[in-house]
Amino acid sequence: MQPLIEKAAVLIEALPYIQKFRNDIVVVKFGGSSMEEKAGVEAILKDVAFMACVGLRPVVVHGGGKAISAKMKAAGISSGFVKGLRVTDEASIEVVEQVLNREVNPMLVKTLSSMGCKARGIFGEDILDVVKHTEKDPQTGELLDWGYVGNVVDVDVEPILAFSNSHIVPIITPLGWGADDKLYNINADDAAAAIAVALKARKIVFMSDVPGLMRDPKDPSSLISTLDAKDVDELIRRKVIDGGMIPKVTGAVRALRSGVRKVHFVHAGLAHSLLLELFTDQGVGTEIVE
Repeated sequence: MQPLIEKAAVLIEALPYIQKFRNDIVVVKFGGSSMEEKAGVEAILKDVAFMACVGLRPVVVHGGGKAISAKMKAAGISSGFVKGLRVTDEASIEVVEQVLNREVNPMLVKTLSSMGCKARGIFGEDILDVVKHTEKDPQTGELLDWGYVGNVVDVDVEPILAFSNSHIVPIITPLGWGADDKLYNINADDAAAAIAVALKARKIVFMSDVPGLMRDPKDPSSLISTLDAKDVDELIRRKVIDGGMIPKVTGAVRALRSGVRKVHFVHAGLAHSLLLELFTDQGVGTEIVE
């Protein structure tokens, strides 16, 4: 009998959070290593299905990560990363589009639909307008150019809301269309943040291959449970936040300062981490607040 009572206690603990977030939009971003194994993808999408079932309105934004790298390697295309962003030339953008729109996105839609949760794919270039991303190197003053990598300047929310309002989970690829009639790759974290802002989402959850933000990346016990947005620049300067985490965290701060109420970073490899972070008192990752 005790195990049954404990299960009931978990549901009771979740109840106030379900009531609080009911009908709210929550943007969930995942990609990279969390997409390498079928079981990991299914676990994340099962959490998304649960969210939809209890009345939240999840919107999924996904990357391709290592699947893109593998496809490019097979095609003999070399690529690198600068400040956590993939350098994308003309040959690369064709591979990126193929993997995201034609392989990963349909797979995610099919998987979520198989769980009894209605889902539809949205190609990012149909709703995201971008400008080419460039910036100056702070040390040398040299202009850094990532090729076909864009920054979101406008989001057409109507297709997203049309699905969401009909209790269909939109699953969106991080691609955008430029004013020069070119297709651009968008860092998936930046795309998710821009979409969350445009939708006036209640929350955005970034799922990655680490437990959250840690003061020492080698020490899980150094997890930062709550981080004030004003402290982010100092942590980047000290390289506590570094590499691929920089676009995630800076995008999170922009989202907070544009109206998203809370940002979460959780470990995609921890079973049901999405539900544990959203529906329990303690949580399991890092939340960033303004």
